Order: sequence, then C-alpha cells, then structure tokens
Amino acid sequence: MQSFKNLKVWEKAHTLTLDVYESSKMFPREEIYGLTSQMRRASASIGANIAEGSCRRGDVDFARFLQMAARSASELEYHFLLARDLKLLQVPDFERLSGQPVQVKRMLASLMQRLRADS
Repeated sequence: MQSFKNLKVWEKAHTLTLDVYESSKMFPREEIYGLTSQMRRASASIGANIAEGSCRRGDVDFARFLQMAARSASELEYHFLLARDLKLLQVPDFERLSGQPVQVKRMLASLMQRLRADS
C-alpha cells in the first residue's frame, strides 16, 4: 500500500480540482447547485477515488477505483464543454482546463496497465 499523495496522477488530479474551484468562482450564483456543483463534484471525485483505491488491499480493487476516477474525468470533460457553450467559461480558460482531464485519464490508464502487469 502506498500513500496516494506520492502518486503523480493524484497530484495532477488535485491540481485540476483546485483549478476547477478557482475557475467556477465566477459562475452565476444560480449555477451553484447546477453546473458549478457538478464540475466541483466530478473533479473532487477523481482525486478521492485515487486516494480511496490506494488504501485497498489488492491491485484489482485499486484498479477498480482508478476506473471510477477515469469516469469522473470523462464527466468533467463534458462539463467543461457545457460551461464553454453556455459562455460560463471563457475560451482561454476552457483551453487551459479542457486538456487536463484527458491527461489525468492517460495517467490513470498507464497506472492501471502497470497494475495489471504486476498481477
């Protein structure tokens, strides 16, 4: 069992979550329980699933939580598109943020592949 804080993918996911919180501060107040909440929940879920999975006993369980993290990253990708199309995210912010879930998913896939190879 390793500390999730030592995983590069967790560090990337945590930074992404901080970026999501920062970028969604300016969303309209009426979105607090809508898109703002969904984006924040999806981004936080990525790191939370990595952290929870790292405490599991075996690689199979860990990989299952990594898959959940990847699904949350995909959800966040959609939320970024929606926020851009609703003009809640400006184009420069969208361009800066939108590639981050893709990077996290690649890192998760690589880690899952290593877990399978070690099994």
